[in-house]
Amino acid sequence: MAPSQWLQQPRFALANALAGLLLAGVLLVLTRRLLLAFGLAFLVQGVFYAVNTLKVANLGTPLLPDDFRMVGQLRRGGAHLLFGYLPHSPWPYLGVLVAIALAVAIWRFEPPLFARRTGGKRLLAGGVLTALLVSLLIGTSTWGRIYNGHVLWMEPWSAASTSGHSGMISSLVMFQLQNGHNKQKPDHVAASQLIDQSAAAMKQYMQAPAAGHDMPDIVVIQSESFFDPTIMRGYENSHFTPNLKRLAEHGMSGPLHVPTFGGGTIRTEFEVLTGLSLRYFDNLQFPYLQMSKKSVPSLVRTLNSHGYDTIALHGNDPTFWNRSTAFKALGFNRFVSQSSFPANAANDGKYMADSAMTDEIMTQMKDSGPPQFIFAISIEAHGPYDVEPAHADERDAIPVPNGLADIDKRELQNYIYHMRHADAELGRLVAWLAKRNRPSLVLFYGDHLPGLTDSYRTTGFVDGQDMLSQAGTWLMVDPHNLHGQPTRTDTAAWLLPGKLLEQAGIHNDPYFALTTLVGPQLASLTKAPGAPPPSEAGDEQRIDQAMSSVDQLRMSGKLDNLLPKIDTPQASGIVRDDAAGPSPPSAPAALFY
Repeated sequence: MAPSQWLQQPRFALANALAGLLLAGVLLVLTRRLLLAFGLAFLVQGVFYAVNTLKVANLGTPLLPDDFRMVGQLRRGGAHLLFGYLPHSPWPYLGVLVAIALAVAIWRFEPPLFARRTGGKRLLAGGVLTALLVSLLIGTSTWGRIYNGHVLWMEPWSAASTSGHSGMISSLVMFQLQNGHNKQKPDHVAASQLIDQSAAAMKQYMQAPAAGHDMPDIVVIQSESFFDPTIMRGYENSHFTPNLKRLAEHGMSGPLHVPTFGGGTIRTEFEVLTGLSLRYFDNLQFPYLQMSKKSVPSLVRTLNSHGYDTIALHGNDPTFWNRSTAFKALGFNRFVSQSSFPANAANDGKYMADSAMTDEIMTQMKDSGPPQFIFAISIEAHGPYDVEPAHADERDAIPVPNGLADIDKRELQNYIYHMRHADAELGRLVAWLAKRNRPSLVLFYGDHLPGLTDSYRTTGFVDGQDMLSQAGTWLMVDPHNLHGQPTRTDTAAWLLPGKLLEQAGIHNDPYFALTTLVGPQLASLTKAPGAPPPSEAGDEQRIDQAMSSVDQLRMSGKLDNLLPKIDTPQASGIVRDDAAGPSPPSAPAALFY
């Protein structure tokens, strides 16, 4: 916690130290050695503070209780990704080894503070201290009398501010208490009122003519950490994304508000695939890791109902982020993961190259049969950005703004090197699709800004806002129609599926009809965790709160009875070319690989 708080608010320091003191007490009872007990407690806490420092440096936010879910991902492909953020210098690791050596020495040479047998007093003290420590760590409600915003200092929307004032440990406990005991309950009345007020517009929207007999193949590219650098000061006139800008002149594009920064890809991914806004689920920080339902309403299921063959594609371990399980729940027919890519698939830097992903998309797309939906997740531009790329000369030629430290310059250059490849592959994919005889539609977007926090703090942004408030970018284009007029729209990740279905000529899903009609006025409310909360006018706040209840009801499977139903050609049957053959059956688990 901030040193200025120690004397002004002594209870803040005591509350922040309490978990460590309880741990030291438990260790003292076990080892009977005072220096050893406190030394080990300091070592454990030191590891937590080091991890917290790394997270703040890369993602701009401190540790939160749900971050500990990542421990289970280390054996599912996460170790390769997460360990890349560890320091490359040997000194921190030497320090840990020295600390362990000191602990061993103290264990051998420090005399016990009390006898081994104490007539049950040692067992009683250890039991009480352990019970107190465990109850504190799991967030038992009794601790809420100490760890709350009235006794300490808490800003519910900002973990960074809370941690800076009250300390990291206190912050973890307070957010654990808040998340564990604030159960969200949907307001059925508010949800019904919003739907009733929108019913006429929804019915009119859902009666729109179908797309025709030929449903377009749909390719969605979730481009890792992609954003347009022109929003940074010093890059206002840069030209790193020529394909994005060229295609935007003939399609829909604009700023994209996403619910994460620097990492947490599955947060944006979840919103795009479900149309649900994570603003309305405080306890759903890592949705795929917390997904307990075997069937989740989604864009994928809507497309399945229209005869699409739905495929997820990602050149990484399928179990990381629990994607293999989550994609089944979302309704994908198949998941093409790293092991299904060619053995000679290109890597660039630390991860699989975007060119390899494009190659696999082309391999998966068929010239006959049902329409296809391919959701492709890139990984080339994933951090950390201190790994040498395949072509260092290309990287070195990238200019950087003035004032950056050498390490920040190199990381920024490495990122832009990979980001330019993503832009090039976008151009290659659209050009290839334009040559096919089948109609197609491409949606391209960045999942979040890259975690270049030191560069952002040095350069700043053109709009004057902080890095957690910045929007990314999105593009939707028809490769066979590159002569239309551009449409620039400010939107959010959870609104993209409605836009995609509308462009594909699918209007009969009542939930996505509602998000398409009501959502645009709520788009800018989506922010990364820790960003200053946006101000809301009265009517906007009412709609926002009602939409929160709508999404909670949809997630729990209780929304359908409230939504208007209409008998349209789209709703009563699959709209597609009859010659395409029967719609694909639901895929058994064996189809996932």
